[in-house]
Amino acid sequence: MGKKVTVVGAGFYGSTTAQRLAEYDVFETVVLTDIIDGKPEGLALDMNQSRPIEGFETQVVGVTTGTDGSGYEQIAGSDIVVITAGLPRKPGMSRMDLLETNAKIVRGVSEQVARHAPDAVVIVVSNPLDEMTALAQIATGFPKNRVLGQAGMLDTARFSNFVAETLAVPVGTVKTLTLGSHGDTMVPVPSQCTVNGKPLSELLPAEKIDELVVRTRNGGAEVVALLKTGSAYYAPSAAAARMARAVAEDSGAVLPVCAWVDGEYGINGVYLGVEAEIGAGGVKRVVETDLTQAERAALGEAAEAVRAKQGDVANL
Repeated sequence: MGKKVTVVGAGFYGSTTAQRLAEYDVFETVVLTDIIDGKPEGLALDMNQSRPIEGFETQVVGVTTGTDGSGYEQIAGSDIVVITAGLPRKPGMSRMDLLETNAKIVRGVSEQVARHAPDAVVIVVSNPLDEMTALAQIATGFPKNRVLGQAGMLDTARFSNFVAETLAVPVGTVKTLTLGSHGDTMVPVPSQCTVNGKPLSELLPAEKIDELVVRTRNGGAEVVALLKTGSAYYAPSAAAARMARAVAEDSGAVLPVCAWVDGEYGINGVYLGVEAEIGAGGVKRVVETDLTQAERAALGEAAEAVRAKQGDVANL
């Protein structure tokens, strides 16, 4: 115990992430911040009152922050900061449509994190994910291994869920993987997908796998279209919370995340969805997975598409 984690943004995503982190009972304090006056304090009060029922000791602290940086002093000493701040998608919007609006928000938050929690590992979940992760690293000035993004875990979870439902098998028997970017250049990796250790290609025809790949790629949009207001948060918050836990416990877990790639897969100098070993200090190393030629080519294309957009964020 003794660890402190901050979640910036108390919308559905942020508040659910804070709740999951508190219920793990591995942190001393979870700080939840928002610019809406009283909202994070109210949510924190509510979560703390669930402690006797759920049996956890972690304290949740709510803090209203101002655009002038007031309130951020409460995040001092945070080991991990999860940035969820920003606007969610509306039906018909792409993740890229959020770029300029969310860039301003993420830059402002990142500068406050650098000021008040200079030793933190930063986990970015604001969209468009790959670009916002790059921007947070630029704005904090932190070493690249200490800034990472949540996307691959969510996309992989969606893929696994669709496979489990299609084959009517327990989700625990399914292992899938998605790399690349969080969006149009997502690279699901069927060659690494198994069910009870059997290759997925032996259990489903190629066209059915392709169908599930497309559904995974559009997984967020499918939820947005059904909800009509807001976007997914139960599965995304589970992914962000697990990443934070891996950092806090220095677990060395190998997870699909958005990490700085410099040489791995022959790709240089870009934030990209890859598997990485996660622990204290963030990304310990990028883990290269055996890919088919086609998968490797798709990953290279994803890297170039993301690189072009990440070059733009430095000026936002």
